Amino acid sequence: MGTIRDVQVRNWINAGKAVAKSDGDGLTFTLSSGGTASWVLRYRLSGKQRELTLGRYPDVTIAAARKLATEKRVEVQQGVDVARKKQKTKLESARAWTFKRLADDYLTRASEHLAALTIDGRRQQLRDYVHGRIGHLSAREVSPGDIVDIVERSGEKSLHVARLVLIAIREVFSHGVARHVVDGNPCAHIKAKAIIGAPPSRRARIMLTDAELAAMFPMLPEIGRQNELATKILLTTCTRIGELIRAEWKLVNFERKEWTIPPEHAKNKKQFVIPLTEQVAGWFMELRGLAFDSGFVLPLRQRHNGREGDAAMEATSLNAALNRLHDKLGDRCRRFTPHDLRSTARSHLGALGVDVLIAERCLNHSLGGLVAVYDKHDYLIERRKALELWSAKIAALEKGDAFNVVPFKRAVND
Repeated sequence: MGTIRDVQVRNWINAGKAVAKSDGDGLTFTLSSGGTASWVLRYRLSGKQRELTLGRYPDVTIAAARKLATEKRVEVQQGVDVARKKQKTKLESARAWTFKRLADDYLTRASEHLAALTIDGRRQQLRDYVHGRIGHLSAREVSPGDIVDIVERSGEKSLHVARLVLIAIREVFSHGVARHVVDGNPCAHIKAKAIIGAPPSRRARIMLTDAELAAMFPMLPEIGRQNELATKILLTTCTRIGELIRAEWKLVNFERKEWTIPPEHAKNKKQFVIPLTEQVAGWFMELRGLAFDSGFVLPLRQRHNGREGDAAMEATSLNAALNRLHDKLGDRCRRFTPHDLRSTARSHLGALGVDVLIAERCLNHSLGGLVAVYDKHDYLIERRKALELWSAKIAALEKGDAFNVVPFKRAVND
Protein backbone atom coordinates (compact mmCIF):
# COMPACT_ATOMS: atom_id res chain seq x y z
CA MET A 1 0.00 0.00 0.00
CA GLY A 2 0.99 3.61 -0.35
CA THR A 3 0.62 4.51 -4.02
CA ILE A 4 -2.30 6.95 -3.56
CA ARG A 5 -1.80 10.50 -2.29
CA ASP A 6 -4.46 12.70 -0.69
CA VAL A 7 -4.12 15.35 -3.41
CA GLN A 8 -4.90 12.69 -6.02
CA VAL A 9 -8.08 11.71 -4.19
CA ARG A 10 -9.26 15.32 -4.07
CA ASN A 11 -8.54 15.74 -7.79
CA TRP A 12 -10.54 12.60 -8.65
CA ILE A 13 -13.47 13.83 -6.59
CA ASN A 14 -13.35 17.29 -8.19
CA ALA A 15 -13.28 15.71 -11.64
CA GLY A 16 -16.54 13.94 -10.79
CA LYS A 17 -15.86 10.83 -12.91
CA ALA A 18 -16.28 7.27 -11.64
CA VAL A 19 -12.89 5.73 -10.83
CA ALA A 20 -11.37 2.72 -9.06
CA LYS A 21 -7.71 3.25 -8.08
CA SER A 22 -5.57 0.67 -6.28
CA ASP A 23 -3.44 1.68 -3.31
CA GLY A 24 -1.83 -1.76 -3.27
CA ASP A 25 -2.42 -5.05 -1.45
CA GLY A 26 -6.13 -5.03 -2.31
CA LEU A 27 -6.98 -1.59 -0.92
CA THR A 28 -8.90 0.37 -3.55
CA PHE A 29 -10.31 3.89 -3.68
CA THR A 30 -13.63 3.99 -5.53
CA LEU A 31 -15.71 6.94 -6.69
CA SER A 32 -19.21 6.22 -7.98
CA SER A 33 -20.89 8.14 -10.77
CA GLY A 34 -23.12 9.61 -8.06
CA GLY A 35 -20.11 11.08 -6.26
CA THR A 36 -19.79 8.59 -3.36
CA ALA A 37 -16.13 8.10 -2.42
CA SER A 38 -15.27 4.91 -0.55
CA TRP A 39 -12.42 2.61 0.47
CA VAL A 40 -12.80 -1.04 -0.51
CA LEU A 41 -10.65 -4.04 0.42
CA ARG A 42 -10.55 -6.68 -2.32
CA TYR A 43 -9.37 -10.16 -1.39
CA ARG A 44 -9.66 -13.82 -2.33
CA LEU A 45 -10.87 -16.57 -0.03
CA SER A 46 -11.27 -20.22 -1.03
CA GLY A 47 -10.59 -19.20 -4.61
CA LYS A 48 -13.42 -16.67 -4.69
CA GLN A 49 -13.07 -12.93 -5.20
CA ARG A 50 -14.61 -10.92 -2.34
CA GLU A 51 -14.65 -7.28 -1.28
CA LEU A 52 -15.36 -5.36 1.90
CA THR A 53 -16.31 -1.68 2.11
CA LEU A 54 -14.17 -0.11 4.83
CA GLY A 55 -15.85 3.30 4.87
CA ARG A 56 -16.40 6.51 3.02
CA TYR A 57 -13.85 9.20 2.30
CA PRO A 58 -13.20 11.70 3.91
CA ASP A 59 -14.75 10.15 7.06
CA VAL A 60 -12.14 7.41 6.68
CA THR A 61 -8.81 8.99 5.79
CA ILE A 62 -6.08 7.33 3.71
CA ALA A 63 -4.12 6.46 6.84
CA ALA A 64 -7.19 5.03 8.58
CA ALA A 65 -8.13 3.02 5.47
CA ARG A 66 -4.63 1.49 5.28
CA LYS A 67 -4.76 0.55 8.96
CA LEU A 68 -8.19 -1.06 8.59
CA ALA A 69 -7.08 -2.93 5.47
CA THR A 70 -4.06 -4.35 7.29
CA GLU A 71 -6.23 -5.55 10.20
CA LYS A 72 -8.81 -7.15 7.90
CA ARG A 73 -6.12 -8.92 5.81
CA VAL A 74 -4.85 -10.57 8.99
CA GLU A 75 -8.36 -11.95 9.57
CA VAL A 76 -8.55 -13.14 5.95
CA GLN A 77 -5.22 -15.00 6.36
CA GLN A 78 -6.82 -16.75 9.35
CA GLY A 79 -9.68 -17.94 7.13
CA VAL A 80 -12.26 -15.33 8.13
CA ASP A 81 -14.58 -14.04 5.42
CA VAL A 82 -14.59 -10.43 6.63
CA ALA A 83 -17.28 -9.30 4.17
CA ARG A 84 -19.60 -12.08 5.31
CA LYS A 85 -18.78 -11.27 8.93
CA LYS A 86 -19.85 -7.65 8.37
CA GLN A 87 -23.12 -8.76 6.77
CA LYS A 88 -23.84 -11.05 9.71
CA THR A 89 -23.16 -8.24 12.19
CA LYS A 90 -25.50 -5.95 10.25
CA LEU A 91 -28.17 -8.65 10.25
CA GLU A 92 -27.87 -9.13 14.01
CA SER A 93 -28.16 -5.37 14.46
CA ALA A 94 -31.36 -5.40 12.42
CA ARG A 95 -32.79 -8.11 14.64
CA ALA A 96 -32.26 -5.78 17.60
CA TRP A 97 -34.82 -3.33 16.16
CA THR A 98 -37.99 -3.49 18.18
CA PHE A 99 -41.31 -2.83 16.47
CA LYS A 100 -41.58 0.51 18.29
CA ARG A 101 -38.14 1.59 17.09
CA LEU A 102 -39.09 0.65 13.53
CA ALA A 103 -42.42 2.50 13.86
CA ASP A 104 -40.69 5.65 15.15
CA ASP A 105 -38.23 5.52 12.26
CA TYR A 106 -41.13 5.10 9.81
CA LEU A 107 -43.01 8.11 11.23
CA THR A 108 -39.87 10.26 11.00
CA ARG A 109 -39.21 9.31 7.38
CA ALA A 110 -42.86 9.41 6.30
CA SER A 111 -43.34 12.92 7.68
CA GLU A 112 -41.31 14.14 4.70
CA HIS A 113 -44.04 13.16 2.21
CA LEU A 114 -47.26 12.51 4.15
CA ALA A 115 -49.64 15.13 5.51
CA ALA A 116 -49.05 16.08 9.14
CA LEU A 117 -52.57 15.02 10.07
CA THR A 118 -51.97 11.56 8.58
CA ILE A 119 -48.76 11.20 10.57
CA ASP A 120 -50.51 12.30 13.77
CA GLY A 121 -53.28 9.79 13.16
CA ARG A 122 -50.91 6.89 12.59
CA ARG A 123 -48.82 7.86 15.61
CA GLN A 124 -51.94 7.80 17.75
CA GLN A 125 -53.15 4.47 16.32
CA LEU A 126 -49.79 2.82 16.92
CA ARG A 127 -49.51 4.30 20.40
CA ASP A 128 -53.00 3.39 21.56
CA TYR A 129 -53.53 -0.01 19.94
CA VAL A 130 -50.19 -1.53 18.92
CA HIS A 131 -47.17 -0.61 21.03
CA GLY A 132 -48.63 -2.00 24.23
CA ARG A 133 -48.82 -5.47 22.63
CA ILE A 134 -45.85 -5.75 20.26
CA GLY A 135 -43.85 -2.54 20.67
CA HIS A 136 -41.23 -4.31 22.82
CA LEU A 137 -40.85 -7.29 20.47
CA SER A 138 -38.16 -7.58 17.84
CA ALA A 139 -39.71 -6.46 14.55
CA ARG A 140 -38.56 -9.77 13.05
CA GLU A 141 -40.45 -11.75 15.68
CA VAL A 142 -43.87 -10.20 15.07
CA SER A 143 -46.12 -12.82 13.48
CA PRO A 144 -49.28 -12.53 11.36
CA GLY A 145 -51.15 -13.98 14.33
CA ASP A 146 -50.02 -11.08 16.52
CA ILE A 147 -51.38 -8.61 13.98
CA VAL A 148 -54.70 -10.41 13.56
CA ASP A 149 -55.14 -10.32 17.34
CA ILE A 150 -54.46 -6.56 17.43
CA VAL A 151 -56.94 -5.87 14.62
CA GLU A 152 -59.62 -7.99 16.30
CA ARG A 153 -59.18 -6.23 19.63
CA SER A 154 -59.20 -2.73 18.12
CA GLY A 155 -62.28 -3.73 16.11
CA GLU A 156 -64.17 -4.25 19.37
CA LYS A 157 -64.01 -0.49 19.85
CA SER A 158 -64.39 0.65 16.25
CA LEU A 159 -64.30 -1.18 12.93
CA HIS A 160 -63.06 1.99 11.26
CA VAL A 161 -60.21 2.31 13.75
CA ALA A 162 -59.32 -1.36 13.25
CA ARG A 163 -58.85 -0.77 9.52
CA LEU A 164 -56.68 2.26 10.18
CA VAL A 165 -54.58 0.28 12.67
CA LEU A 166 -53.96 -2.46 10.09
CA ILE A 167 -52.94 0.15 7.51
CA ALA A 168 -50.51 1.73 9.99
CA ILE A 169 -48.89 -1.63 10.87
CA ARG A 170 -48.65 -2.59 7.19
CA GLU A 171 -46.90 0.69 6.35
CA VAL A 172 -44.42 0.26 9.22
CA PHE A 173 -43.43 -3.19 7.99
CA SER A 174 -43.21 -2.03 4.37
CA HIS A 175 -40.74 0.55 5.61
CA GLY A 176 -38.89 -2.18 7.49
CA VAL A 177 -38.58 -4.31 4.34
CA ALA A 178 -37.20 -1.33 2.42
CA ARG A 179 -34.63 -0.77 5.18
CA HIS A 180 -33.76 -4.49 5.36
CA VAL A 181 -34.72 -4.58 9.02
CA VAL A 182 -37.21 -7.37 8.29
CA ASP A 183 -37.21 -9.93 5.49
CA GLY A 184 -40.93 -9.72 4.75
CA ASN A 185 -44.16 -7.99 5.66
CA PRO A 186 -46.27 -10.14 8.02
CA CYS A 187 -49.32 -8.10 6.94
CA ALA A 188 -48.93 -9.15 3.31
CA HIS A 189 -51.77 -11.68 3.33
CA ILE A 190 -53.92 -10.17 6.07
CA LYS A 191 -57.22 -8.68 4.94
CA ALA A 192 -59.36 -6.58 7.26
CA LYS A 193 -62.46 -8.04 5.62
CA ALA A 194 -61.52 -11.54 6.78
CA ILE A 195 -61.08 -10.37 10.37
CA ILE A 196 -63.75 -7.74 10.99
CA GLY A 197 -65.94 -8.02 7.90
CA ALA A 198 -66.42 -5.84 4.84
CA PRO A 199 -66.45 -2.08 5.39
CA PRO A 200 -69.88 -0.47 5.46
CA SER A 201 -70.96 1.51 2.44
CA ARG A 202 -69.67 5.07 2.49
CA ARG A 203 -72.10 7.31 4.31
CA ALA A 204 -73.25 10.32 2.36
CA ARG A 205 -72.37 13.71 3.83
CA ILE A 206 -75.34 15.39 5.44
CA MET A 207 -76.59 18.95 5.65
CA LEU A 208 -78.05 19.80 9.03
CA THR A 209 -81.32 21.65 8.57
CA ASP A 210 -82.31 24.88 10.29
CA ALA A 211 -84.43 22.87 12.72
CA GLU A 212 -81.54 20.50 13.53
CA LEU A 213 -79.12 23.37 14.08
CA ALA A 214 -81.65 25.16 16.28
CA ALA A 215 -82.03 21.97 18.36
CA MET A 216 -78.27 21.45 18.57
CA PHE A 217 -77.13 24.86 19.81
CA PRO A 218 -78.88 24.78 23.23
CA MET A 219 -77.38 21.32 23.90
CA LEU A 220 -73.77 22.18 22.99
CA PRO A 221 -72.83 23.28 26.56
CA GLU A 222 -73.38 19.62 27.57
CA ILE A 223 -70.08 18.62 25.89
CA GLY A 224 -67.92 21.25 27.59
CA ARG A 225 -67.08 24.80 26.64
CA GLN A 226 -63.95 23.98 24.67
CA ASN A 227 -65.75 21.38 22.54
CA GLU A 228 -68.73 23.70 22.15
CA LEU A 229 -66.60 26.54 20.82
CA ALA A 230 -64.64 24.18 18.54
CA THR A 231 -67.90 22.90 17.04
CA LYS A 232 -69.17 26.42 16.40
CA ILE A 233 -65.89 27.51 14.82
CA LEU A 234 -65.82 24.48 12.51
CA LEU A 235 -69.39 25.18 11.43
CA THR A 236 -68.95 28.92 10.92
CA THR A 237 -65.51 28.94 9.26
CA CYS A 238 -66.07 25.84 7.06
CA THR A 239 -62.67 24.45 8.10
CA ARG A 240 -61.47 20.88 8.52
CA ILE A 241 -61.05 19.47 12.02
CA GLY A 242 -57.35 18.78 11.38
CA GLU A 243 -56.77 22.43 10.56
CA LEU A 244 -58.48 23.61 13.73
CA ILE A 245 -56.89 21.21 16.22
CA ARG A 246 -53.44 22.11 14.86
CA ALA A 247 -54.13 25.87 14.95
CA GLU A 248 -51.62 27.95 16.92
CA TRP A 249 -52.11 31.35 18.50
CA LYS A 250 -49.23 32.84 16.55
CA LEU A 251 -51.32 32.31 13.40
CA VAL A 252 -54.44 34.08 14.72
CA ASN A 253 -54.43 37.84 14.11
CA PHE A 254 -57.13 39.47 16.25
CA GLU A 255 -56.38 42.95 14.90
CA ARG A 256 -56.95 41.94 11.28
CA LYS A 257 -59.49 39.28 12.28
CA GLU A 258 -57.71 36.60 10.27
CA TRP A 259 -56.61 33.05 10.96
CA THR A 260 -53.82 31.70 8.76
CA ILE A 261 -53.56 28.01 7.99
CA PRO A 262 -49.92 27.27 7.02
CA PRO A 263 -49.11 24.98 4.07
CA GLU A 264 -48.09 22.08 6.31
CA HIS A 265 -51.54 22.07 7.94
CA ALA A 266 -53.58 22.47 4.75
CA LYS A 267 -54.76 19.49 2.73
CA ASN A 268 -53.67 21.12 -0.54
CA LYS A 269 -50.29 22.18 0.97
CA LYS A 270 -51.03 25.87 0.29
CA GLN A 271 -51.31 28.68 2.82
CA PHE A 272 -54.88 29.82 3.35
CA VAL A 273 -56.19 32.88 5.20
CA ILE A 274 -59.63 32.61 6.81
CA PRO A 275 -61.46 35.87 7.58
CA LEU A 276 -62.97 35.86 11.08
CA THR A 277 -66.31 37.48 11.75
CA GLU A 278 -66.84 39.38 15.01
CA GLN A 279 -68.68 36.37 16.39
CA VAL A 280 -65.91 33.89 15.52
CA ALA A 281 -63.15 36.24 16.73
CA GLY A 282 -64.97 36.35 20.07
CA TRP A 283 -64.99 32.56 20.26
CA PHE A 284 -61.26 32.46 19.53
CA MET A 285 -60.68 35.07 22.25
CA GLU A 286 -62.57 32.92 24.75
CA LEU A 287 -60.54 29.87 23.76
CA ARG A 288 -57.39 31.86 24.37
CA GLY A 289 -58.43 32.30 27.96
CA LEU A 290 -59.14 28.59 28.27
CA ALA A 291 -55.79 27.65 26.71
CA PHE A 292 -53.78 29.44 29.44
CA ASP A 293 -50.11 29.42 28.32
CA SER A 294 -50.45 26.81 25.54
CA GLY A 295 -49.33 27.72 22.04
CA PHE A 296 -52.27 25.76 20.63
CA VAL A 297 -55.81 27.07 20.23
CA LEU A 298 -57.14 23.69 21.40
CA PRO A 299 -54.53 22.21 23.74
CA LEU A 300 -54.55 18.65 25.02
CA ARG A 301 -56.18 18.72 28.46
CA GLN A 302 -54.94 15.41 29.83
CA ARG A 303 -51.51 13.82 29.51
CA HIS A 304 -51.36 10.09 28.95
CA ASN A 305 -48.94 7.36 27.92
CA GLY A 306 -46.02 9.42 29.11
CA ARG A 307 -46.70 12.42 26.87
CA GLU A 308 -45.33 15.64 28.31
CA GLY A 309 -45.14 19.24 27.27
CA ASP A 310 -47.47 21.33 25.12
CA ALA A 311 -49.61 19.38 22.66
CA ALA A 312 -52.71 19.88 20.55
CA MET A 313 -56.03 18.22 21.27
CA GLU A 314 -56.68 15.00 19.34
CA ALA A 315 -59.44 14.85 16.75
CA THR A 316 -60.92 11.76 18.42
CA SER A 317 -61.78 13.86 21.48
CA LEU A 318 -64.19 16.04 19.53
CA ASN A 319 -65.62 13.03 17.70
CA ALA A 320 -66.38 11.39 21.04
CA ALA A 321 -67.93 14.62 22.34
CA LEU A 322 -70.22 14.87 19.29
CA ASN A 323 -71.30 11.25 19.80
CA ARG A 324 -72.30 12.14 23.38
CA LEU A 325 -74.16 15.16 22.04
CA HIS A 326 -76.14 12.99 19.64
CA ASP A 327 -77.16 10.66 22.46
CA LYS A 328 -78.67 13.66 24.23
CA LEU A 329 -80.34 15.09 21.11
CA GLY A 330 -81.99 11.85 20.08
CA ASP A 331 -84.15 12.15 16.97
CA ARG A 332 -84.10 15.96 17.04
CA CYS A 333 -80.85 15.95 15.07
CA ARG A 334 -79.16 13.35 12.89
CA ARG A 335 -75.79 12.02 14.01
CA PHE A 336 -73.06 14.14 12.44
CA THR A 337 -69.26 14.25 12.29
CA PRO A 338 -66.94 17.28 12.23
CA HIS A 339 -66.69 16.89 8.46
CA ASP A 340 -70.48 17.02 8.18
CA LEU A 341 -70.24 20.55 9.57
CA ARG A 342 -68.31 21.50 6.40
CA SER A 343 -70.98 20.02 4.14
CA THR A 344 -73.63 21.77 6.24
CA ALA A 345 -71.85 25.10 5.87
CA ARG A 346 -71.35 24.61 2.12
CA SER A 347 -75.01 23.78 1.58
CA HIS A 348 -76.23 26.77 3.58
CA LEU A 349 -73.85 29.11 1.75
CA GLY A 350 -75.47 28.03 -1.49
CA ALA A 351 -78.94 28.52 0.00
CA LEU A 352 -77.93 32.02 1.08
CA GLY A 353 -77.16 32.94 -2.51
CA VAL A 354 -73.37 32.80 -2.29
CA ASP A 355 -71.72 32.28 -5.68
CA VAL A 356 -70.44 28.74 -6.26
CA LEU A 357 -66.85 29.89 -6.79
CA ILE A 358 -66.80 31.94 -3.57
CA ALA A 359 -68.49 29.17 -1.59
CA GLU A 360 -65.89 26.66 -2.79
CA ARG A 361 -63.08 29.04 -1.86
CA CYS A 362 -64.62 29.40 1.62
CA LEU A 363 -63.96 25.65 2.00
CA ASN A 364 -60.47 26.03 0.47
CA HIS A 365 -61.42 23.66 -2.31
CA SER A 366 -59.28 23.56 -5.43
CA LEU A 367 -61.16 25.20 -8.27
CA GLY A 368 -59.59 22.97 -10.90
CA GLY A 369 -59.23 23.40 -14.66
CA LEU A 370 -58.47 26.75 -16.22
CA VAL A 371 -59.85 28.59 -13.17
CA ALA A 372 -57.06 27.16 -11.01
CA VAL A 373 -54.47 28.03 -13.66
CA TYR A 374 -55.47 31.62 -14.36
CA ASP A 375 -57.48 32.84 -11.37
CA LYS A 376 -55.00 33.63 -8.57
CA HIS A 377 -57.32 35.98 -6.67
CA ASP A 378 -57.92 34.74 -3.10
CA TYR A 379 -61.42 36.30 -2.81
CA LEU A 380 -60.71 37.34 0.78
CA ILE A 381 -63.17 40.26 0.71
CA GLU A 382 -65.87 38.18 -0.96
CA ARG A 383 -65.29 35.30 1.43
CA ARG A 384 -65.49 37.61 4.44
CA LYS A 385 -68.86 38.91 3.28
CA ALA A 386 -70.14 35.36 2.65
CA LEU A 387 -69.01 34.16 6.08
CA GLU A 388 -70.56 37.22 7.75
CA LEU A 389 -73.89 36.32 6.16
CA TRP A 390 -73.51 32.68 7.30
CA SER A 391 -72.43 33.80 10.79
CA ALA A 392 -75.49 36.04 11.06
CA LYS A 393 -77.75 33.12 10.23
CA ILE A 394 -76.05 30.95 12.86
CA ALA A 395 -76.51 33.70 15.45
CA ALA A 396 -80.20 33.93 14.57
CA LEU A 397 -80.70 30.17 14.83
CA GLU A 398 -78.83 30.10 18.14
CA LYS A 399 -81.20 32.74 19.51
CA GLY A 400 -84.24 30.97 18.09
CA ASP A 401 -85.04 33.84 15.70
CA ALA A 402 -86.13 33.54 12.10
CA PHE A 403 -83.54 34.54 9.50
CA ASN A 404 -84.39 36.30 6.28
CA VAL A 405 -81.93 35.80 3.42
CA VAL A 406 -80.29 38.96 2.10
CA PRO A 407 -79.28 38.53 -1.57
CA PHE A 408 -75.54 38.09 -1.77
CA LYS A 409 -73.65 40.54 -3.93
CA ARG A 410 -70.09 40.03 -5.03
CA ALA A 411 -67.72 42.39 -3.24
CA VAL A 412 -65.46 44.59 -5.34
CA ASN A 413 -61.77 44.74 -4.56
CA ASP A 414 -60.53 48.30 -4.37
